[in-house]
Amino acid sequence: MAGKKPRVKIPKSVSAGDVITIKTLISHKMESGQRKDKEGNPIPRDIINHFEAAYNGKVVFSVDIDPAVSANPYLEFTSRINEAGTFTMKWTDDAGEVTEYSQDVALKG
Repeated sequence: MAGKKPRVKIPKSVSAGDVITIKTLISHKMESGQRKDKEGNPIPRDIINHFEAAYNGKVVFSVDIDPAVSANPYLEFTSRINEAGTFTMKWTDDAGEVTEYSQDVALKG
């Protein structure tokens, strides 16, 4: 996954107590391991198998992903924001490669 840039949509500022929607999409072929190449050899499984989002170091959303998920997985979840801080997201694939993304969220007013 090296060099893959996730696309993430998070509001840059919110009011304390707001519930926000976070949208993520990352480019990844998500090879299930069920297909064969032109020579008939199995193509090894290579999927993003885990996604985790933390706010100020506390995990707010975590999911294990199965091979049935399509290429370029899109994930959407909500989180209540009570204080200014930083979202940190991690995508981990079968090869153990981790792609990370961080974004600060400020409080209005």
